[in-house]
Amino acid sequence: MQLDLNLLTALDALLEEGSVAGAAARLHVTAPAMSRSLGRIRRTTGDQILVRTGRTMTPTPYAIAVRAQVHELLHQVQGVLAPSRELDLETLERTFTLRWHESLVALGGPALLAAVRGQAPGVRLRFIAESSVDTAELRRGEVDLEANANPPSAPDIRGERAGETRLVLVVRRGHPLACDRTLTAERYAAAEHVTVSRRGNLDNAVDEALAGLGLSRCVVASAPTEAAAFAFARDSDLVISLPEATTRSAVTDLGLVALPLPLELPSAPVYLSWHQRYDTDHAHAWLRGLARTALASVDAPAPAPAPSPETPPSDERESR
Repeated sequence: MQLDLNLLTALDALLEEGSVAGAAARLHVTAPAMSRSLGRIRRTTGDQILVRTGRTMTPTPYAIAVRAQVHELLHQVQGVLAPSRELDLETLERTFTLRWHESLVALGGPALLAAVRGQAPGVRLRFIAESSVDTAELRRGEVDLEANANPPSAPDIRGERAGETRLVLVVRRGHPLACDRTLTAERYAAAEHVTVSRRGNLDNAVDEALAGLGLSRCVVASAPTEAAAFAFARDSDLVISLPEATTRSAVTDLGLVALPLPLELPSAPVYLSWHQRYDTDHAHAWLRGLARTALASVDAPAPAPAPSPETPPSDERESR
């Protein structure tokens, strides 16, 4: 039997998208051309693959059973047929799409972009916002590299721990907790809190740690971003708990105070994730290396501010 490997590509797209139109758009072909490919796949396999259910297409049991196998076979074929070339950074022209947590873009993005521009001026970076739901852009090739606190959740997604940062609590200056010399877990739990969650979650690892101490906190709201949470804390007695690295500019610019969290919690991890198709991609491996370096410095201690000319050194103040 002579098989057309293009049918494998079409079948993979059809099973991922669940529609002829979606698969056609993904492979940059016309809908009639993709419809003809589906007809050939049906004749070859003896299965309908996708059947119409109302206004949508539903995969058949056979299609569901072979979906993962088809995807893996296509990846293997691409690995065999794709030639291995030496990487020439000076002539490399490519656009990478990165879906990073907003705080990581602010903290590691400038260093990454500077390194990329210094080595490969023809490379462009597209930083896009995280979604409020789990998406398949990594698998589809629409996102090249993710960076957030979540480890990979699928076998075809690679990942590595690129860094970590400890959690702190942030309040306005003059907040009662900021004036407490011995902040306890009980005082912390008794305050009103705002969580930061793009999905609107009202609890997280902090609540698990408090529960272990027989405590619970009052969470009055969730904010989708750190910037929104800082606005809540700036003008009220609300408390937010965040990775320390994400709070540095806000503490300086908004007049907030970061305090050690009075709980035993592990550091918040930072993971880099990508699809396995890029394992042997030289340009992608180069970008991963630069991203790893940029993110590893996220938890580096912030430099101490220079003393104000109007503010005498601490030992001089104590002697007055």
